[in-house]
Amino acid sequence: MISPLDRQSQMLDVMTRLTQVAGNEAVTPASNESGISTDFTQVIRSINQQQNIAADLMTAVDTGQSDDVVGAMVASQKASLSFSMLMEVRNKVLSGIDDVMRMSL
Repeated sequence: MISPLDRQSQMLDVMTRLTQVAGNEAVTPASNESGISTDFTQVIRSINQQQNIAADLMTAVDTGQSDDVVGAMVASQKASLSFSMLMEVRNKVLSGIDDVMRMSL
């Protein structure tokens, strides 16, 4: 049986790795990396890429290199919605972890 301290340590490790991914730092693969960790990494990279594309489009419109204001706004809203969804998922996961930690054995 996994103790709560071991589980908490594992979750802290996952959160540290996600922070590294968000900061585009080099990440060394863990020996016991689960599928959900890989999925979260891919989602974070995808959202980061969407935000970078939206920023590039907005910069192009601001500097006069592009006339596509609507496309830039749509990309910006898409990136914003994706980030909001990620934050909601993160909040639900953390809430679930808190509930599990409060359970008595």
